[in-house]
Amino acid sequence: MSYHQHLIGLALLALVLPSCGKGGDDRDQDAPQEYPLLVVKPEDRDLSVKYSAVLEGRQDVEVRPEVSGLITKVCVDEGARVRKGQVLFVIDQVPYKAALQKAQAAVATAEASLANAKLTLDGKEELYKEKIISEIELRTARNSYKSAEAALMQAKAELRDAQNNLSYTEVKSPVDGVAGMSSYRIGALVGPTMETPLLTVSDNSRMYAYFSMSEKQAMELASQYGSMQEAMKAYPPVELEMKDGSIYAEKGEIDVVSGMVDKTTGTVSIRANFPNASGKLLSGGSANVVLSYARSASLVIPQGATYEIQNRIFTYKVVNGTTVSTPVEVFKINDGKEYIVLSGIAEGDTVVAEGAGLLKAGTKVTQMKSAPKDGAAASGAAKAAKNDAAEEEAGK
Repeated sequence: MSYHQHLIGLALLALVLPSCGKGGDDRDQDAPQEYPLLVVKPEDRDLSVKYSAVLEGRQDVEVRPEVSGLITKVCVDEGARVRKGQVLFVIDQVPYKAALQKAQAAVATAEASLANAKLTLDGKEELYKEKIISEIELRTARNSYKSAEAALMQAKAELRDAQNNLSYTEVKSPVDGVAGMSSYRIGALVGPTMETPLLTVSDNSRMYAYFSMSEKQAMELASQYGSMQEAMKAYPPVELEMKDGSIYAEKGEIDVVSGMVDKTTGTVSIRANFPNASGKLLSGGSANVVLSYARSASLVIPQGATYEIQNRIFTYKVVNGTTVSTPVEVFKINDGKEYIVLSGIAEGDTVVAEGAGLLKAGTKVTQMKSAPKDGAAASGAAKAAKNDAAEEEAGK
């Protein structure tokens, strides 16, 4: 081969190679990119959200004496479970028993006086019929009888007071519950005006869990059921998560929702009550109230299938093998992994399941042959996007 022929061959090769390379690039750009795709279908989901709560017993009753005197007997141990009507303390009964006997004697005297007044009145009426005495004498006898009746009524009232005072010397528990701590012992002088109660009985047979949710969440709950009152009636039982992470065995119910929004925090106060027959829940403790949301036949997509622009959520729907950016409305409560879609897509639609934030509309995609796990899809999508960006930059 001559020197001139060799130069012509090299020139032809130089013209052919770029052309072949360019054609190969076009084919790479036209080829669909592999992404994990998901065909949307109805599924059931149970979602939950937790709220910090403070626990309080149904009622904490301060036990105070209704009469004055020295404590002669302490009938309860601190921290013991007590029943309604159980005697907790006994106050010196001697003066109150004496007062009761005095009142009983007064009643007997008044009854005798009334009987005498009745005899006198009957005699006066007979004498008046025979016109032996004047009408004034008869009226006087009648007034004496009424006075005797009034004296008997007063004596009986004083007797009831004496009986009550004697009964008050036995200080009883007003409710079922658990006795608190007490600093009063035998010999202590107590009375109705004392500032410190003898002890406190906590009725914790049911425990109240107080928590708050934002005004927006409360409004969404009301919208879901029609009103907060209807929400309380229809809302499923709630659970209580203890501080150690365990779930309390008994389920509770929402029974009170505040009708006002706290101006300082912008929240609505809510109360749930739980049975506490075991006494495991302690007044003053803390826990998490777990609210559940059951959604049946819902359209569910991974959160990796979405991206946000100006607080709006979008996903890429695949139409004829090409991505189409589609706004969607999602249920506000989620588990951090999935969204329940309320509108924007329909059953049977195909969406890009991962890496939506790295895609753009109009991209040709195809189902990934072997779907990667644990975030590998997003990683692969990221690498593909970076390669595309590098090629575009090189092309410039």
